[in-house]
Amino acid sequence: MQLPIRDQVPLWTAVLSALALGAVFAAVGGMIPTSLLPRLDALITVIPELNVVISLAAIGTIVAGWRAIRRNDITTHRNYMVASTMLFAAFLAFYIYRVSLVGPTDFGGPAAIEQFVYFPVLAVHILLAIICVPLVIYTLLLAVSRPVEEIYRTRHRSVGQLAVVLWLISFSLGIVVYALLYVVY
Repeated sequence: MQLPIRDQVPLWTAVLSALALGAVFAAVGGMIPTSLLPRLDALITVIPELNVVISLAAIGTIVAGWRAIRRNDITTHRNYMVASTMLFAAFLAFYIYRVSLVGPTDFGGPAAIEQFVYFPVLAVHILLAIICVPLVIYTLLLAVSRPVEEIYRTRHRSVGQLAVVLWLISFSLGIVVYALLYVVY
């Protein structure tokens, strides 16, 4: 599939990244009016566990997509990477919804663990997630805006390889953050 954005991939990457990250920062900053969102307490309660399942599934689809392209199975690679992107979007949507309504979760463990373990892990997780947003969008836009044979002449591969590594680390650290917040403490 070829889209008319092919000559404007950096611009669309910037616009879509700003929208996605703006929504996350608005939610964390309490700037999304809660009156705009239906309050589904049963959903709010399970979102942390749901996002862990989404993270695990995303790790699986990212690895499977990476393995598929190494075998030169472009169709399978594309399917897994689209699934990974949809999982990432679902994770963000659930996260934004929950944080908008109840705010960020406070760490319940000892201050020393919070300062020397939790905050550093959380900081790296957040930093990598922020970096991944434009990398994933850029790579995806390159892929959907060009025929397959033309993708090899773009930065899709080099940016995609970086995105995959950072994405895997970010999702993995997100699971560690969940474990520290909801399992260990």
